[in-house]
Amino acid sequence: MAPTNLVNAERVSKTFGTRILLDDLSLGLSRGDVIGVVGRNGDGKSTLLGILTGSVEPDSGTVTRTGSVSIGVLAQAEIPEPGQTVRDVVVDGRPDHVWASDPQARPIVEQMLADIDLDSQMTELSGGERRRVALVALMLGGHDLLVLDEPTNHLDVEAVAWLAEHLRGLQAHGIAMLIVSHDRWFLDEVCNHIWEVHDATVDAYDGGYAAYTLARAERARQAAANEARRQNLVRKELAWLRRGAPARSSKPKFRIEAANALIEDVPDPRDKLELARFSATRLGKDVFDLTDVTLTLPDGRTLLNRLTWSIGPGERIGLVGVNGAGKSTLLNLLDQRISPTSGRVKQGKTLRIGHLTQEVHELDPGTEAGKERVLESVQRLRQETKLATGEETSATNLLEDFGFTGQRLVTRVGELSGGERRRLQLLRLLIEEPNVLLLDEPTNDLDIDTLRVVEDYLDGWAGTLIVVSHDRYFLERVCDVTYALMGDGSCVLLPGGVDQYLEHRRHRDAGVAKSQKAGSQKAGSAAETPGSGLSSAQLRRARKDMARLEGQMAKAQDSLDQIHQQMAEVATDFQALTDLQAQAGELESHLAELENAWLETGELVEEA
Repeated sequence: MAPTNLVNAERVSKTFGTRILLDDLSLGLSRGDVIGVVGRNGDGKSTLLGILTGSVEPDSGTVTRTGSVSIGVLAQAEIPEPGQTVRDVVVDGRPDHVWASDPQARPIVEQMLADIDLDSQMTELSGGERRRVALVALMLGGHDLLVLDEPTNHLDVEAVAWLAEHLRGLQAHGIAMLIVSHDRWFLDEVCNHIWEVHDATVDAYDGGYAAYTLARAERARQAAANEARRQNLVRKELAWLRRGAPARSSKPKFRIEAANALIEDVPDPRDKLELARFSATRLGKDVFDLTDVTLTLPDGRTLLNRLTWSIGPGERIGLVGVNGAGKSTLLNLLDQRISPTSGRVKQGKTLRIGHLTQEVHELDPGTEAGKERVLESVQRLRQETKLATGEETSATNLLEDFGFTGQRLVTRVGELSGGERRRLQLLRLLIEEPNVLLLDEPTNDLDIDTLRVVEDYLDGWAGTLIVVSHDRYFLERVCDVTYALMGDGSCVLLPGGVDQYLEHRRHRDAGVAKSQKAGSQKAGSAAETPGSGLSSAQLRRARKDMARLEGQMAKAQDSLDQIHQQMAEVATDFQALTDLQAQAGELESHLAELENAWLETGELVEEA
């Protein structure tokens, strides 16, 4: 029996003004579905979520919801009520000894709100803190469907990893989710389906973001040649996915072979040696030299403690750390916007620094830049810019790449949405041709297609790049090395990247918990052995099962390919085509079952 949809939309359409956002859509989601919703800003993602949850009425069509379904929504902006405390919102005003005994509430509150006093007034919190509180309240609300609009905003990389793991646990208990996010690592970790909203329609893909990228690239390859530019960006990203972090290599063998066949002629994203040579000619030998730098805040906290660090031309550095560790402060030190408490920060003589901060106040409606029109604001900076490849590109071409076309070119900057202003802010920075880029959370408010354009631009950009971001996908994609501010005043190199940082944090937290537990245990008591879940024999058997399932999947895929070939040969024979279609449907179902079994076994092996 097919599962009953929690929410079902039939032939839904929605128009704003003269623009058709959604046209004759039919879709639904069931228990346990975790659907990532992607698409360019303005293509209708938020409208689609609003229609499914009931906050937006469609112009035509019907939306039905199971009578008892409970829907929780995390919106982009949360307006607190006067007099409301964090405790009221999160744990219904319960005292500490009550909510802390709740095995569901305690880990969520302690992880996500460790730095927030539960008795604080909601009106006294920052926007990011209020958003975290709303996210925690939503996860504790007992909803059947969670609708999350950019849930990773204002979270550090550690919190994002924890949130992904927690949401996977909720999904295992049948909770359904709709997630709008630009964080591709998060989408790949959490989602089992992707909906791509574009051109007033929705394309559905099975699997997480990596599977979506492969399927989208394959569709683009088979489509018309006039999509060549967009196709190349997608295939380039897929090439990085296959050559990138080890975690992405744990795919079934036949999927890997399909991806390799698709990208066999795609070069590496960057020629690192050529970029390093070119950046050295632009920057010289010295970029930043930090000598014995200490930075202490007025409250007595030491963010940097006697840090000595030399950053050379062409280095591409990702910077991670918990919120408050000093990542943005370090960028301000490098840009000499602030001075260290002691020590010296030396800049090279030929530096032209482009510093993207988290604020977009310079483009607000009341500013001079905010009163300009989009095309004017870019042309005033530079009519043409030369890329690192030596090619020249016009301001109009770059604006088109960043999603500014048609009427948006003559829109006043102050009338743009927050996401559009963020895009324009980044474009204005790049078009001035800096040779050093300091990017503070550059992915905030950018859609995935725009992120691909930014990544493609940075692939050919020769200079020193330092990126602070919670978006580990973006970090791994554009940076060559990762450093972490550890919270104790040190800044350390992470050869293993973000995974090494998260492992360090897990060990640190486990060590703290273990020492606290040891203080309350009797001396000499036998310690419990942390179970990996599998014995050595079980682990060997699980690996054999994975190999067996891979072989079965490969055979099933070969059979499916043969049926598709036969279908092409008998395209005019309706009866034969119907029979073959039925066989293909059975094989696809069998293949899905095998892949689910492979994934479940793979999770056991990874946990061990």
